Amino acid sequence: MEMIKKLKIVREISWLSFNARVLQEANDPSLPLKERIRFLGIHANNRDEFFRLRIALLKKMIKVKGDKLERYFGKNPQKILDEIHRIILQQQDEFNRIWKKILEELKREKVFLVDEKHLKANQKKYVRDFFDREVSSSIIPLFIENRPKLPSFGDKNIFLGIVMQKDLSSPDQKIAVIEIPTKNNNRFVPLPSSAGEQNFMLLEDVVRFNLSRIFSHMGYTHFEAHMFKVTKDSEIEIDNDISTTFIQKVENGVKNRCKAKPIRFLYDKDMHPKLLELLIRKLNLSHSDSIIPGGRIRNFCDFMDFPAILPNRTSRPIPFKHPILAKSLCVSDAVMQQDILLHFPYHTFNSLIDLLREGAMDPDVKSIKITAYRLAANSKICNALINAVRNGKEVHVALELRACFDEEANLMWKTKLEEAGVKVFVGIPDVKVHAKICVIKKQVGRRIEQYGFIGTGNLNEKTALTYTDHFLLTSNRKIMADINRIFKALENPQANSSQLGLCKALLVSPVNMRDKLCLMIEREIKFAKANLPSKIVINLNSLSDEKLINALYRAAAAGVEIKMIVRGIFCVDLDHSEWKQPMTAISIVDEYLEHSRIWLFYNGGNEDIYISSADWMERNLDDRIEVAVPILDHNLKNELKQILEIKLSDNVKARWLDKELSNQYVSSAGKKKVRSQLAIYHYLQNQKWRTH
Repeated sequence: MEMIKKLKIVREISWLSFNARVLQEANDPSLPLKERIRFLGIHANNRDEFFRLRIALLKKMIKVKGDKLERYFGKNPQKILDEIHRIILQQQDEFNRIWKKILEELKREKVFLVDEKHLKANQKKYVRDFFDREVSSSIIPLFIENRPKLPSFGDKNIFLGIVMQKDLSSPDQKIAVIEIPTKNNNRFVPLPSSAGEQNFMLLEDVVRFNLSRIFSHMGYTHFEAHMFKVTKDSEIEIDNDISTTFIQKVENGVKNRCKAKPIRFLYDKDMHPKLLELLIRKLNLSHSDSIIPGGRIRNFCDFMDFPAILPNRTSRPIPFKHPILAKSLCVSDAVMQQDILLHFPYHTFNSLIDLLREGAMDPDVKSIKITAYRLAANSKICNALINAVRNGKEVHVALELRACFDEEANLMWKTKLEEAGVKVFVGIPDVKVHAKICVIKKQVGRRIEQYGFIGTGNLNEKTALTYTDHFLLTSNRKIMADINRIFKALENPQANSSQLGLCKALLVSPVNMRDKLCLMIEREIKFAKANLPSKIVINLNSLSDEKLINALYRAAAAGVEIKMIVRGIFCVDLDHSEWKQPMTAISIVDEYLEHSRIWLFYNGGNEDIYISSADWMERNLDDRIEVAVPILDHNLKNELKQILEIKLSDNVKARWLDKELSNQYVSSAGKKKVRSQLAIYHYLQNQKWRTH
């Protein structure tokens, strides 16, 4: 059957609509003030990553000619870039408006961000002493006027550009740049405060206040200083130089990031014209580049951890132990008895760590194999694996070095794990390993027993507190056999790549996941055409794969009921009056980042339900090792169905997805209010469990 319609919503524009939903949270007066500030920080951080990756790619693709360009973007990338700039500037205005409003609310709470011009006498002394004691040794001004080109400004750093004069009447001006040392010092400096008040000063304002002392030996007395920030292309390109090892290529890519061409220049809109002109020229920027004026503060990401103590009208629920595991002495004993589904951040992540810790200590355990994508800075997962080696276990880790923005940390973990005796495999050059899988083997008498897990999220105890994810703990033999096949392929891809296609229980990309999803969609179409009940429910981070979207179009045209919960990128055009059954889609943005993937196909009443690490995007289905696992236990199926129903009934934090990208909230008029994240927590708490 021919494609019904090309994608109408451009991926990049759809993503900006998601970030607008994050901005909506910052503007929500019902949220605690600190939470609203955190959402401003998340919005800013998201936007930085968007420029580093997507804008960088767009700029490269503008230079590409022919069919490849049309296939990739569906339209002219320059037009997309122009539309992005319009939306970004619009969102920046909204961001500034919200921040101004929040500053007023902070004042009502007696919380003040004090700049260098509004210090009291005792605060001035404190700031001078603090600068001398903690900051001055990190300050090295760079005089840039006569330099042929600027040094490689770090992409996550912030800078103070300074125009200075010895006398206001003198035309002689000197220009310097100072990097604000946020790696050595906290961005927020607490100041002496009156009773009942909290006063903070940003580190860059501490530097501004001390400019006369920094340059005192040069005789400059008048200063005009403004913040700026540079964003660079952060995509690591792996060339085809066979003489260079894959690991060396990743290492070189990380080192070379600071030398990449700037793709965005953020500056204080009140910046001195001479300084602005010089920076733009020295950075080799043109009017076609993203040169974005803004407020006094650059790099708002740090505000995710705003330090002020503020009233908190809501308390984040405390993660609890799964009831079955709470009754069991060992996680592994429980998993050998029945499948267990963990839901983070509602359930405690410690259960996964305990599973590995038990394996590290159990004398019967012979080996542990696990994949790793983004690890915590002080990873308890890695600590358990290192101790397993010390206890004589064979431990294999398939570590993805190219987890974007975590490459440097993963290179560090590679060294640390290998030094401890762990066998580390770094994946396949052209395919990222994004699957979250683990298999633990133990020998009980003459019998080999296997158990492990498959998850939708990262093995990271920090993000597990704020990301919603699902992990299936299982000892199912067919699933374990497939996981072993995947590890064979990862450990020796040249000899064993065919193992991926031999998996029977799991859907695996890039070999068969899209094809099998299309078959399940076609099966629902057959039910619909036979006037039998048919239904598809998908919960994803992103939906942009053209083949799957067109399969959904055919299903809707045939009368299949399709409901979608998509957090971020959504490229589906829902405006089809000819469909027998309209598709509906919502996005939920709330306190936790919606990160789980659940797929339900009605299948004549014998539902197929999967959880997966994969989104429905080309990169996940064609360029990554991903896994989707069927949920086989009847009780766990019902549990996931109930979670999907709760999400679909959200009328507090859900927005309708439409082609206008309007982000209209789902109305709660005349209905009981349902905030799905809280409702899921209470549902799981009240679950009645029986062990097999």
